[in-house]
Amino acid sequence: MSDLVDQASQKQAALLLEALPYMQKYAGRTIVVKYGGNAMTDDQLKLSVMRDLCLLQTVGIKIVLVHGGGPAINRAMEQANRETHFIDGLRYTDETDLQLINAVLSGEVNKSLVAGLIKSGAKAVGFSGVDGSLIQAKQRSAKLGYVGDVMKINPDLLTLALEQGYMPVIASIGVDSEGQLYNINADTAAAEIAAALGAESFVLMTNVRGILQDPADPDSLYRDLTVTQLQELIASETIQGGMIPKLEAIIQAMQAGLHKAVILDGRVPHALLLELFSDRGYGSLISN
Repeated sequence: MSDLVDQASQKQAALLLEALPYMQKYAGRTIVVKYGGNAMTDDQLKLSVMRDLCLLQTVGIKIVLVHGGGPAINRAMEQANRETHFIDGLRYTDETDLQLINAVLSGEVNKSLVAGLIKSGAKAVGFSGVDGSLIQAKQRSAKLGYVGDVMKINPDLLTLALEQGYMPVIASIGVDSEGQLYNINADTAAAEIAAALGAESFVLMTNVRGILQDPADPDSLYRDLTVTQLQELIASETIQGGMIPKLEAIIQAMQAGLHKAVILDGRVPHALLLELFSDRGYGSLISN
């Protein structure tokens, strides 16, 4: 039995030693994490993510968490007897829808995440993109209603929060100069925030392993890609469907100064730690 205990202890020690140089590398640096999908709706996975984020903050990494809330919005729309319409993959948003979406994202989802982080031992504070005109936006098109494109990120509030040791948690609602609110794609908002902050890395947690050569084969993972290679894969239609807007958001942010981005499977417990603190990594790494 003592031999088994010793082996287990040695393995744990080896994992910590493997993580050490990465902890040192990221200490004091900013990492922006986009969080949503199944990892947000499964209570056990949500707890796992909150604890992982707390650990990252505890070892000195500055974390900014940007979230969506599609499942919660869908549930609220159903309860309000509102029909959901998608145009070109984006949720049509009229004035009534916008009020409901803002209440769900900026209220229910945002405060639930902040409370979960505090319960896990983190220092966290909630914002929406409206606060301090954090996410300046404009209407994308009349046919989509109050769906907006990001025009500019004003990171002052985030910088102040990070300097005081807090983890900002951001709902993806934008605002224009007239005070009009807009529903903003959370992937795009997160990537733009990462670029504006000069983040060391942007981590996009999604519902697939990463970027796959064959969507039906989870082992066909691209582990390392440059922006140029990524553009070629999109142009050749090797990558299709819902992954394309995520990757386009990353490409745009990297052209604006983002250092690197990672796409990984948020359904896997501790995927974030496996990616950041292990030699092998876990998701698909994109760099210039």
